Amino acid sequence: MKTNAVIDLMLSHRSVRKYTGEMPPDDSIEAVVRAGQQAPFAAQLGSVLLRKGGEKIPFGAPLLFTILVDAHRLELVMAARNWRMKTNDLSLLIFGIQDACYMAQNMVVAGESLGLGSCFLGAAPYRAEEIASEYDLPERVFPVVQLTMGYPDEDFPPRPRYPLPFALYEGRYPEFTEEEIARAMSVMDEGYLTQGYYRALSHMVKLEGGREETFTFDDYSWTEHMGRKWGQWFESPEKLIDQFRKRGFRLTEGEEPAAG
Repeated sequence: MKTNAVIDLMLSHRSVRKYTGEMPPDDSIEAVVRAGQQAPFAAQLGSVLLRKGGEKIPFGAPLLFTILVDAHRLELVMAARNWRMKTNDLSLLIFGIQDACYMAQNMVVAGESLGLGSCFLGAAPYRAEEIASEYDLPERVFPVVQLTMGYPDEDFPPRPRYPLPFALYEGRYPEFTEEEIARAMSVMDEGYLTQGYYRALSHMVKLEGGREETFTFDDYSWTEHMGRKWGQWFESPEKLIDQFRKRGFRLTEGEEPAAG
């Protein structure tokens, strides 16, 4: 596989949850956000909130970015050209989430190039109204993801990833054999067990529905963790739909936004 400084940086990515107390300088913060802006976009639907320092930032990080789908700003620009939004909100959100995610990932890579570590907080959409209240967001602005950032105060190897044949399919989607599935699962599980990831966290997802616990930290690893998360959580989409509705987005024909 070919490599260079950029690829090496990306292959060494880690989600950092311990930070030094040092505040990154303003020119580094500006560089991170400008790099984010330079990501590909459908309509520059991504914008960024910044919080510096304070007890409210997870992991004691000095910086917390909140990356937004910002339809409000686009509609202001359209109004200045005497246009009104006609695109349905579901399509708008799909493109907006793409814009925001491209932006966020550029920010991660830029930060790492400056010696900064980061960690995505993916639950932001479920806290949309809470975040909107914290930052006084107008309607039609939706938080997609939050990102802690600062100088790392921990050192560990990158987490495992699926082997490339389990992620790259040429020509058509494959029919996986049981052996191929088991091999990919083994790569993930053995990697996490070797690093002692869940043992260090002292965390296993609690079983629901009366299922008996049969795992210990000797064999509890990534694939069981993923099974428990996606096999037990978020069964109904209503909570998330409600967050979109309260932020002024309609996901079905004839639906009215919730009164703010």
